Amino acid sequence: MAQESLREVYREIMSRNPEHDIDPTLDRVRRVLELLGDPQRAYRVVHLTGTNGKTSTARMIESLVREHGLRTGLFTSPHLTSVTERIQVDGAPISAARFVEVWVDVAPYIGMVDRESQEAGGPRLSFFEVLTVMAFAAFADAPVDVAVVEVGMGGEWDSTNVADGDVAVVTPVGMDHQRWLGNTLEEIAVTKSGIIKDGATAVLAAQEDVVAAVMRDRAAAVGAHLLREGFEIDVAGRQVGVGGQVVDLRTPAGLYTGIYLPLHGEHQAHNALLALAAVEALMSGGGALDAGVVETGFGRVTSPGRLEIVRTSPTVLVDAAHNPHGAEALVATLDEAFDFTRLVGVVGIMGDKDAEALLAILEPVLAEVVLTSNSSARSADPRDLAEIANEIYGEDRVHVVDRLDEAIQVAADLAERDDAVGVGVGTGVLVTGSVVTVADARVLLGRR
Repeated sequence: MAQESLREVYREIMSRNPEHDIDPTLDRVRRVLELLGDPQRAYRVVHLTGTNGKTSTARMIESLVREHGLRTGLFTSPHLTSVTERIQVDGAPISAARFVEVWVDVAPYIGMVDRESQEAGGPRLSFFEVLTVMAFAAFADAPVDVAVVEVGMGGEWDSTNVADGDVAVVTPVGMDHQRWLGNTLEEIAVTKSGIIKDGATAVLAAQEDVVAAVMRDRAAAVGAHLLREGFEIDVAGRQVGVGGQVVDLRTPAGLYTGIYLPLHGEHQAHNALLALAAVEALMSGGGALDAGVVETGFGRVTSPGRLEIVRTSPTVLVDAAHNPHGAEALVATLDEAFDFTRLVGVVGIMGDKDAEALLAILEPVLAEVVLTSNSSARSADPRDLAEIANEIYGEDRVHVVDRLDEAIQVAADLAERDDAVGVGVGTGVLVTGSVVTVADARVLLGRR
């Protein structure tokens, strides 16, 4: 019953403008939240933006805060299997029944603002605006002590920016979503810097010089305290370990050594650094955290869809890399953490992404590539992708399979083609190119 009600509510929300159809204003969300009594002001907020690494970093922050005994809210996007994943309380997605309850609570107010907006010639609240309202309301009802909130896109005019973060975290900023954010790194950085609020602490990943300058200027303008990777904070050391890595992290409060992080890749060590600095700023005003709390908080972190093994024999990995920066991190991690002798890619990319750059970055690690589509209407036609891939890989290494389930099977057969032993040692399949492609693959392979 609850699942059927959830499907009905989801259909209603999905009937609105999708989250990639942006009308850059905070007015509609701010108006609904005013009618609800401004629930986003009922708890402290850590706000995250950036191009890659937001969700993993947000999950680390949430885990560290929860380990302090506080109630937590976590708002991330997109989801992999169920929309309920986007709104989590105390480390778990809210139930289908609770999701429906929150919708019922906020729907009358959303309807009022829909009508006001339409009478003024504007649109109804979008899909993402509705989810933002629901998240803030759910967190206030819980009630949570701290909400960790990831932007949907950009920062300044993102729906989530109605909240004033005590701490703003900016992961590495690169070129992505140029249609909405701008065609230069500087323009994109200006939009993302909008989450840094008066008197907040801003925790910044290592950035390109032009991005760093924008963030410094924003911090100075609003009197924010800066913690910058490579200056005030650093990854002091890391070693590859079984199932992840062991990291040493330096902050102004001291050096944390020998922290086990059950995630692969150098980029995750840098995400952990941002998370640690953010929680120091939030919990102790920049003072050191208890070593046991840090060890346990990091030790239980997961990041579904990020270099996740979803099947063995052959190994099937999924990774949500969907832009050049993410693809570069993926390739570096494959080289470091996995010992593949033959890896076949299953790649489905959204039509608005830089497919040529993504495919070129993946080429050195893929023996062959199977191009396919995902369940999104925005998925690129695999035949169009093949025209690009043929120039990069050569036609003999490129395959086109329309359906993702069939593409995964074709890739598994290709991976094992030269496996004389028959046990899949050293062979693997990598499914990547889009969060939607990864989400679809996880469902097909039994991950929920």
